[in-house]
Amino acid sequence: MEPRRYLPDRPFPEYAFLPGQHPHPTRSPEGHSFTEESEAPAEYFAPESWADNDDYLYGVDLYNHGYLWEAHEAWEGLWHQAKHDPHQAQHLQGLIQCTAAALKVRMGQPKGLASLSKLGTGRLEEVAIARGPEFMGLDVFDFIQAFRTFAESSPKDAESRPRIELDVA
Repeated sequence: MEPRRYLPDRPFPEYAFLPGQHPHPTRSPEGHSFTEESEAPAEYFAPESWADNDDYLYGVDLYNHGYLWEAHEAWEGLWHQAKHDPHQAQHLQGLIQCTAAALKVRMGQPKGLASLSKLGTGRLEEVAIARGPEFMGLDVFDFIQAFRTFAESSPKDAESRPRIELDVA
């Protein structure tokens, strides 16, 4: 079953970038985002406004649909803007590291999967302990448990990674 799209009108890139196998999205003339105008820096959104944050939601869509490098990029700008908000910054950095961990599966780098998943889920856990089990629409403890199970299973395929389901009641 296809994961839910949170921004169904925003198109996905032509391909999911895999370092060493595809043209770099922004640096190569053949990259899927090479000709795009540089976007304005991400705006800061309070964690409580996550449902109105298109960059956050698009990052979730990208992650859930296998555009792992692109999801990392979507959230990185938000992470930079949130550095004055330690919990939000930790949450975003945790998602970025879990996404990078899943990308390491595709790259055949199990040590990268292990280290990044440990860092990412650790950051997410710190946020959940400090702010409660749900943060920015995510049931953080459920995601942590599922991601740790994924990482510990020595996956051969990143498609078995847990998806991010946001509570958009």
